[in-house]
Amino acid sequence: MRLDKFIAHCTGASRSEVKRWIRAKCVTVAGITTTDPRHYIAPPDEVTLNGSPLAYPHARYYMLHKPEGVVCSNEDGEHPTALDCLTGIHREGLQIAGRLDKDTTGLVLITDDGQWNHTITAPRAAKNKVYCVSLAKPISAQCMAQFAEGILLKGESKPTRPANVAPITDTKVRVTLHEGRYHQVKRMFAACGNHVTALHRESVAGIVLDAALAPGQFRPLTQAEINLSKSTSTDE
Repeated sequence: MRLDKFIAHCTGASRSEVKRWIRAKCVTVAGITTTDPRHYIAPPDEVTLNGSPLAYPHARYYMLHKPEGVVCSNEDGEHPTALDCLTGIHREGLQIAGRLDKDTTGLVLITDDGQWNHTITAPRAAKNKVYCVSLAKPISAQCMAQFAEGILLKGESKPTRPANVAPITDTKVRVTLHEGRYHQVKRMFAACGNHVTALHRESVAGIVLDAALAPGQFRPLTQAEINLSKSTSTDE
């Protein structure tokens, strides 16, 4: 990790402020003063700031209840972002593990652990994603059968993986996918001649959105949730 990034992560200071500290000879690495913000560090190198040692940060994992109108990107000139919801959190290095459309609500996972992000989102992992879907028309038995078989979406060469549809009411269903294609739920229902009017993600990789979180709220994942996401499979 770059020295300036490490210190910013530990202190919450801006990178420009950290660079001033480094160039002012306030920082040592393994007992040696350095003035290069790009200096690469890794454990067990000890880093001190004004004589006080800095601890290597632990990876961070959060769940967010994404509201409608929020985009899943690090920056956006027009709309609030998922990272904007993480008030009071140092955001540098954070990544969104599995994105949602602007008008889709529900569970979004955010982390600075790139390997864990890959575990969640890699197509090969085939992690379960569960959605509550409101439809313009009642669900048909034929549509449910198409989901179970897989659907060849417009512009694609391979059909979707089989997906499970469990009716809640005539026009509300719970859908479980094992992949994450672009606008997949909406496109699958469109291929069946129906239209999604509201979409809410309830869980990803076995991690269930906390019912206590209001839209826009977040909390750290528990260790059990972090571990669960590493072991869940398409068979669950």
